[in-house]
Amino acid sequence: MLELTSSYVDSLAPNAAAIKNGLGLVKKKSLVQLNRSETGDLIFGECSGSGKSNYECSVDFIVPDKPVARCTCPSRQFPCKHALGLMYAYAEGQEFTIAPVPEDIVVKRGKAEKREENKTQQEAEGTAPKPKKVNKSALKKKITAQLEGLDVLEKLILSLIRGGLATIDKKTLKTVQEHVKQMGNYYLSGAQTELRRFALLLSRDAEREDSYTYAVDQLTRLHAFIKKGRAYLTAKQEDPELALDHESTMEEWLGHAWQLTELKEGGLVTENVELLQLTFYSYDDTARQEYVDVGYWLETTGGEVHRTVQYRPYKAAKHLREDDSFFEVARVPQLYRYPGDLNARVRFEGMAPRPVEKTDLAAVTGTARRSIAEAVKAVKNQLKNPLGDKSPVLLLHASRLGQTDSGQFVLTDESGKHLVLEDIPALPQGTLALLPYLNEDQTQEISVLVMFEHRMDQGRLVAQPLTLITNETVTRLLY
Repeated sequence: MLELTSSYVDSLAPNAAAIKNGLGLVKKKSLVQLNRSETGDLIFGECSGSGKSNYECSVDFIVPDKPVARCTCPSRQFPCKHALGLMYAYAEGQEFTIAPVPEDIVVKRGKAEKREENKTQQEAEGTAPKPKKVNKSALKKKITAQLEGLDVLEKLILSLIRGGLATIDKKTLKTVQEHVKQMGNYYLSGAQTELRRFALLLSRDAEREDSYTYAVDQLTRLHAFIKKGRAYLTAKQEDPELALDHESTMEEWLGHAWQLTELKEGGLVTENVELLQLTFYSYDDTARQEYVDVGYWLETTGGEVHRTVQYRPYKAAKHLREDDSFFEVARVPQLYRYPGDLNARVRFEGMAPRPVEKTDLAAVTGTARRSIAEAVKAVKNQLKNPLGDKSPVLLLHASRLGQTDSGQFVLTDESGKHLVLEDIPALPQGTLALLPYLNEDQTQEISVLVMFEHRMDQGRLVAQPLTLITNETVTRLLY
């Protein structure tokens, strides 16, 4: 029997407006016919709309982790509001009458089954489609252009360092912005983003002096990229296969968009994984000129905290589905991991949800790091890499969450070691203001998901709590 929850349907929606519209159809009772197949893997029906005839919509769960929504409406959204409304009605427990599977869906299922059979046969015979071959000639030209771009970038960075940040005026910033555009021409998207971030830091006249420390860090980051990028590209030029590096993040810095087949070739795929999302947030990254949706997920068996990231460029944002919070356990057939250190980015194409159980929360407690000192050491090792993620996230066990005599919030581990909690600029909102409202059982013997940040202008490492987990509840502080 098919099981659906509203939160799972939310996760399938292309955006918040589609969720609202789908729920609206249920509320207005616009779904005039509700049916399900005898086997329970298909729901279908009719929905009244603006046309003369009702729209015929269906959602096929014959492959549970890859539902297929269909509708006769002209919407380009997927799933459309009618298919979403159909699923919300089912999730709410409305009555669905058993009916034969429509003939057109029987035909489409047959074609899909045939494609899957052909794929399986090809794999068995070793004739499955191979990854697209690399155009080595074009790639060599790209590498040459990237090396030229690194030379151009290096000259700019050295001139900025020699002149000093205090001498940077509007004319200099204009020169930097011109170089930002040039980095795109040299296929150096990572450098383009970080150079734009540097320019944005120094374009805030009222806060310029406060930004100097972080602007210097950006120059250090760019200098490290020039040095490591040049060595990497030079070595790659000499490789007759021009092979990808599946171990470091340099390919992404150089603008490579990883394909799932490439990650699989590098052994970066795990079969049959269960993930529990611990927090989710979106923010506007002006340096990337994109909206970014970020989710942190716990792999329930391995205990690793992974990160899903979706980038929605300003120009195409309205055409891209927004990610959202997910409150159930996601059963993932194949989890693809990108190269990286802590919080490696992951991706999955399909998933089946199930409710969170107490055993899942117990698994969270079992995988949390119990030593603050060891956690801080791991974070510092991450921060030593100038090209690494500057805001690592870890799951910690805390014997107590409380306040010191001075009013500071701190986490205390089993050995009595403290970790100071503060709101950090890397996140779209603060969470400390919510801590005084916690119940006592949410402050003792808990697991806490925290994001770390190095306050370079103060020489301190601080952490902001994102989520609190007990054996009974999950309390998300970001919303």
